[in-house]
Amino acid sequence: MNASVILDVRGLTRSYPSGNGTLTVVKDISFSLAPASTCAIVGPSGSGKTTLIGLCAGLDQPTTGEVHLDGIALGALNEDGRAKVRNDLVGFVFQTFQLIPTLTALENVMVPLELRGQNRARDPAIELLRRVGLGERLAHYPVQLSGGEQQRVALARAFINRPKILFADEPTGNLDAETGRLVIDSLFALNADAGTALVLVTHDTELAQRAQRIIRLKGGMIVNGA
Repeated sequence: MNASVILDVRGLTRSYPSGNGTLTVVKDISFSLAPASTCAIVGPSGSGKTTLIGLCAGLDQPTTGEVHLDGIALGALNEDGRAKVRNDLVGFVFQTFQLIPTLTALENVMVPLELRGQNRARDPAIELLRRVGLGERLAHYPVQLSGGEQQRVALARAFINRPKILFADEPTGNLDAETGRLVIDSLFALNADAGTALVLVTHDTELAQRAQRIIRLKGGMIVNGA
């Protein structure tokens, strides 16, 4: 595997049984991504965007094709192996914030490091929350935070493990335009500082233009940008 590639996708197809036939959601997709680079995946609803990044992150397995993350062939691993790769290499930000409601903002950000058995999670978590403008909200619970604040907590949590690649699936989908812009500014700033590769799924063409590269999907296939 070329050391200049963090994500390598070859001939990726994902099909599901559907009634009396087969539904192919992603069809013969190939592309690669360099470390620290940014890529937006765009396309209409149902074009396969979320399915594609789930396959790239090892959350699902392709019907045919291969995914290599940092030189590791995901198809050769069992679920525990893929989970370890995600824990070591991958960060996630979703449209829904997926914070733990019984934990404070600070505790939510600390969770990934604590799951690794690290007992020095507090200081880096505080620093990340300060970076996203929430230094005064450390002790607040999700219900006490606005949607934009919750998504910024989710951003801080995604970067706490210093991932090599971050998958963001419609991270501004539940936010108004101004709040979404603040979240994206934080996302790109953290991403640049950490040197993390970014794969961003979005319906927002203006947002997609901020990425170095745009991959457009239609009907589960790349129509340009490969």
